[in-house]
Amino acid sequence: MGGARVQVNKPHKTRFASKSTRNVHKFSLKDMHENAKVERSVGKGARAARIQRCKMIRDQKRAAVLNEKRATGGSTSPPRVIVLFGLSADVDLNSLEKDLLALLSAEKSGDLFSTVASSEYKLRITVLKAPHRDLLSCMEMAKVADLMAFVASTTSSSEEDASADYIDSFGTQCLSVFKAIGLPTSVVLIRDLPEDPKGRHTAKKACTSYLAPDFPEDCKFYAADSKDELHKFMWLFKEQRITAPHWRNQRAYVAAEKVDLVNDDPSSGKCTVLLTGYLRGRSLSVNQLVHVSGAGDFQFSKIELLKDPFPLNPRKGQYLMDADDMCTRQVIHSFAPDCSKQEPLLIENIPDPLAGEQTWPTEAEMAEAEENQKRKKMKKKKLPRGTSEYQACPFNTIYLAMNGCVLILLVQQINDLLMFQAAWIIDDSDEDDPEDGDDAEGEDDSMVLDEENDPHPGQDLYFDEDQDSLNLRDSDTETVADSVMADGESMTREQIEDEIKKIKASHAEDEEFPDEVDTPLDIAARKRFAKYRGLKSFRTSSWDPKESLPPEYAKIFEFDNFARTQKHVLAKALEMDQSSTDLAKASTFRCLPSGSYVTLHIKEVPVNIASKLSSRAKAMPVIACGLLQHESKMSVLHFSIKKYDTYEDPIRSKEELIFHVGFREFVARPLFSSDNLNSDKHKMERFLHAGRFSVASIFAPISFPRLPLIALKSKEEEGASSLVLAAVGSLKSIDPGRIILKKIILTGYPQRVSKLKAIVRYMFHNPEDVRWFKPLEVWTKGGRRGRVKEPVGTHGAMKCVFNGILQQSDTVCMTLYKRSYSKWPERKFPLSEC
Repeated sequence: MGGARVQVNKPHKTRFASKSTRNVHKFSLKDMHENAKVERSVGKGARAARIQRCKMIRDQKRAAVLNEKRATGGSTSPPRVIVLFGLSADVDLNSLEKDLLALLSAEKSGDLFSTVASSEYKLRITVLKAPHRDLLSCMEMAKVADLMAFVASTTSSSEEDASADYIDSFGTQCLSVFKAIGLPTSVVLIRDLPEDPKGRHTAKKACTSYLAPDFPEDCKFYAADSKDELHKFMWLFKEQRITAPHWRNQRAYVAAEKVDLVNDDPSSGKCTVLLTGYLRGRSLSVNQLVHVSGAGDFQFSKIELLKDPFPLNPRKGQYLMDADDMCTRQVIHSFAPDCSKQEPLLIENIPDPLAGEQTWPTEAEMAEAEENQKRKKMKKKKLPRGTSEYQACPFNTIYLAMNGCVLILLVQQINDLLMFQAAWIIDDSDEDDPEDGDDAEGEDDSMVLDEENDPHPGQDLYFDEDQDSLNLRDSDTETVADSVMADGESMTREQIEDEIKKIKASHAEDEEFPDEVDTPLDIAARKRFAKYRGLKSFRTSSWDPKESLPPEYAKIFEFDNFARTQKHVLAKALEMDQSSTDLAKASTFRCLPSGSYVTLHIKEVPVNIASKLSSRAKAMPVIACGLLQHESKMSVLHFSIKKYDTYEDPIRSKEELIFHVGFREFVARPLFSSDNLNSDKHKMERFLHAGRFSVASIFAPISFPRLPLIALKSKEEEGASSLVLAAVGSLKSIDPGRIILKKIILTGYPQRVSKLKAIVRYMFHNPEDVRWFKPLEVWTKGGRRGRVKEPVGTHGAMKCVFNGILQQSDTVCMTLYKRSYSKWPERKFPLSEC
C-alpha cells in the first residue's frame, strides 16, 4: 500500500476556529427533545387531518351512492323506462313485450305506455316499443329511456351471410343518433335462437361478436327467448346501476302518459293542456316555465299532485288506488304559482323605436358641449383613400334601463336606418358599480378618432361621388334557399329537379373554387360589393362587433358574463332540488320532488298546437321539461356540428333545419362557419361539408351547455314529407358578438408582364371601380403580393406592382369581406305555423 498515487484528503482547519464555531453543529439534550416533540406533534396532526378528510370523502361518496340508489330503485322513485328497439325490421317486439308483462304478472295500462309494478322483483317498469322506420318517435323515446334494450333476431341469418340481418341501415342510423344524444344503460337481447344447445351457443356467439364493436364496452348481451332467461335478465336489471346522460339529470321532465285539452275560452283561440305522468330528473316548481317538445315555451296555471296508480307496496303505500279508480284523478294537493315569483314568459326583447330620435338641445347641453370642445380640440377624421362613408360613419351609444336589465342600443343613421344591439342579461348577484356612468361617458369619447389615434396620419378622407352604393343594404341578402322556398309551391316537378341539380353543381363548384366570385358586367363593382371591405390581416385586423347590426339584434338578449350567470342559475336549481325532498317543504317552496305522479296544467296553448299534441301522443311520448332561468329568451346560439356520414344531399347556409337540443325542439336556419382558435373572426362557409366539424349559428331560445344536437331535414318522398338525419353535434356557446365574415375573391388575369409589373384585366370593367378598390392589396395564387398602381384604358384594366417576378399563367386575386348574420326563423317550433 502507499506509493505516489495514494489518496490525500484535505485536512480540517480546526486550529483557526473558535470554540463557538467548533460547537455550532451540536445540540443540547433539552433542545433535541423539544425539537423532536414538535416534529412528532406536527406529523401526528397532519396524519390525523388526512385520515379525517379521507373518511369524510368516503362518507360523502357512500351517501351519494345510497341516495342515487334510492332515487332510481326505491319505492318513491318513478318507474324505470325500458325502451325496446329492434335492430332490424324482422324483430318482433310485440312478443317480447308480451313475455315481459307476463313475467311481471301485469296488464297493459294504455295504448303507448305499459307500466307495471312487480312485488316479486320490487320494481316498477314502463315498457315502450320504438316503431321501426319512425326516426322522430325513436328519438323521443330514447330521451326518456332508463334502459335501452336493443333486440336482435337470428331467424333469417344464413351461413353465407350470417350478419346480414342483425342490424339494418335504419338501425345503424338510430344507433348513431342515440350515441349523439347520450346512451343510457344499454343491453342487447337476442331472440329466436336455435333450440339445440350447440347451435344456440354458436348463434349467440356469432351475434355478439358482430354487434359488440357498435356498442359500449359495458353493454351486456342476453338471450331472451325463454321465461328463465327473461327472469335472469330482470334480476340483473334490478340490481344494475342506472346511468343517464348528464344533461338529462339537470332538468325536471315529464313523459306524458295522458294528454287532455280544456277549452277555457273558445273565442281566444287558446286552451289549457293537461299532461299527466311521473316527474323525473329533478324537482319542478310551479313558478318555472315549461317547454313542450315541438310546441314551445309556456307557463303553468297550476300543478296537481295525484295518487300513484302503480304503488310498489300497496299495503304500506298511502297512494293506494283500486282498479275502478284508475280512470279518475284523485288529487292530493294542488300548487298554484306565485305571481311575484313566477318566471315571466319573455321570448323577444321589445325595443323602443323612438329611443334613437334626436331632440333640440337645451342651453345647458349646448354650453357643456362648447366647454368640451374647448377642452379637447377635435380634428378631422382621416382615413385611407377609397374608404366609403358607410365604413366611416360614427356611432351613437344610448343606455336605457328596462326590466332590471341594461339595454344598449347602437344607433347608426345611414339613410334613416336604425341598427340595434342585443339587450344585456345581468346576473342578479352582481353589485352595481358606481363608476359605470363614467365608463359610459368614456365610450362616447372613444368613438371619435383624433389625430393621435389615427392609424393613417397625413391621408385625407376620400369618398366617391357616386353614393348610390350606400342604398344597397338588401342587395345581397337573398339566398338560393329563400328563392326556392318562395317559389316552391308554384314550381313543377321538373323545375324542382333542375333547382336541385343547380344546388349540387354549386356545392361542387364551392369545393373546387372556394370563395371565387365573378364581377358582373351590368353592375359596377363598387355598387355590387358596397358592403364589403378589405383586411390587412384576417387574424389581427380589428372589426367592431357592434357595427351595423341588423334589426333582429334588437329582439335578442346577450349575457354580461355567461359563465357566472350559468353557475348562478345551476346552483339555484340545485338548491331548489335539495329543498324539496319531502312534501312539507315542497308545499312551502311550491315545488314537487322527483318521482311524484302529477298533472301539469299548461295555459295559453294555441288550439291548433294542442290538437297536434293530442294526436302526437298516440305515437310517441309528449315530453314537458322545466326550463332554467333565462332559457326562454332569444339569443344567438353556436353549435359544433358535423354532417351525417350517409347524408349525401348538400346543406346550404340559412337552409331550414329542425334542431333537437336536449328535450327542446325548434326550427332554425343556421349559418355555417369555421372555428378559428387564434382569431376573433371566423370565415363563413356556404355549405356544410362532410368529414369535418363546423360551427352553426342560429337565432334560438337560450339553452345552457353542454347539450346534444340532432339536426333533421324535411325531405319529400313520393308525395309525402319525412324527416331524415342531416347532422349531429353539440351546443358550443351563446355569443351574439361572434364575428362571422363572408369572404369573396375577385380574380383577374395578367395581359402583359414585365418583371415586377403587370397589366391585369377582367377583375373590373371600368376605371372607376379600379380607383375605388385601389387601396386594397392584391395577391396571386403563385404566392406574390402587390398593389394596384393605376387604371389603364377604359375597360377596367389596371397596372399592378408585385414583390416578385410574375408568371404569365398566374392568377391575380383580391380578397373582400362582409359580416354575415343568421337568418331569423319564420316559425320557431315544428308544430307552430308560419
